[in-house]
Amino acid sequence: MSTDTPGIDPLETLRAPRDPACDVFLTGPVFLDIIFTGLDSAPVRGTESWARGMGSSPGGVANMATALARLGLRTSLAAAFGDDHYGEYCWDALEQGEGIDLSMSHTVPGWHSPVTVSMAYEGERTMVSHGHEAPAPAGTGTATGATGTGAPTGAAAPVFPRCPPRARAAIASLTPGRSEPWVAAAARDGALVFGDVGWDETGRWDLDALPDLAHCQAFLPNAEEAMRYTRTDCPRAAAHALAERVPLAVVTLGAEGAYAVDGRTGTAAAVPAIEVEALDPTGAGDVFVAGFVTGTLADWPLADRLAFAGLTAALSVQEFGGSLSAPGWAEIAAWWQLIRTCDRQDPAALERYAFLDDLLPTTARAWPLRRAVPTIGFRR
Repeated sequence: MSTDTPGIDPLETLRAPRDPACDVFLTGPVFLDIIFTGLDSAPVRGTESWARGMGSSPGGVANMATALARLGLRTSLAAAFGDDHYGEYCWDALEQGEGIDLSMSHTVPGWHSPVTVSMAYEGERTMVSHGHEAPAPAGTGTATGATGTGAPTGAAAPVFPRCPPRARAAIASLTPGRSEPWVAAAARDGALVFGDVGWDETGRWDLDALPDLAHCQAFLPNAEEAMRYTRTDCPRAAAHALAERVPLAVVTLGAEGAYAVDGRTGTAAAVPAIEVEALDPTGAGDVFVAGFVTGTLADWPLADRLAFAGLTAALSVQEFGGSLSAPGWAEIAAWWQLIRTCDRQDPAALERYAFLDDLLPTTARAWPLRRAVPTIGFRR
């Protein structure tokens, strides 16, 4: 992460003495991600493929935790860490490097860190993961088997806290047929719960099988997931159908942007995607959610939240790694300064991001910025 990132607090004007110390709480498994980029095609059986780029960084739920922290939100993460070198690296990168509160996390003796190898090619990615379920620490009960935000399904389930910290918001990964008690506890304690969801391996696509959806302030599936859950053939129709179940439905549309419906007011907003050359799409969905959570907690208009979320996701895919690619305010400010000086910019498109003027410093470092080296670290 850039060491001279502007210290922007998007919630500065909203903070009060009795507010929670934590802005966002989340839980889930932390993976060590090893990312290969610059592959011309998918690996071919029986051959050796060489990638033009490679990086390593904390992954899984660390993608979203890092994205939140870099946007100035006070982030608390509950996760299990292995006591191997991978786990030590991930803990240090998150706590010391990103300032994430790990007081609810724990290290598991004798347990090795789960690992994901991600191969990016042709604008897509293929992942291979390995990990074992983390044992429960003494006195907390057993792990539920549900995976956390941004993590591959079916491996390295975390131990969810019985009593999450008081927070402005919580992010929950909804799993068909499972209810996590901490989600209801967080909602009862005043947290806005943002729910995302993965592919339904059961094939039933039943909203009633997501019991924690009832506690969610917002639900953020992608277009395919939204249409399957609502039995519709249009992402926008799916968003309107979902808005009958949750206060706020947000459907990501990939290269077409995002569409959201506020079920309380009927307000709808659509924002197109920013066209960029993608190096590595790992974690882009997590960065989108982090951007949307930031705008929601800052009480921005719905369209501004969508635009900001899309911008942060677009900036992330131009860099290596799920967590290390998450942009901070320095990257956002540099992009905004650059885009306004480019020739032939659509005035209407620039106006879409005019709200950034009130957030960003008047001067910014030149684009492109030098980013953190995505590796497990060099000896100094």
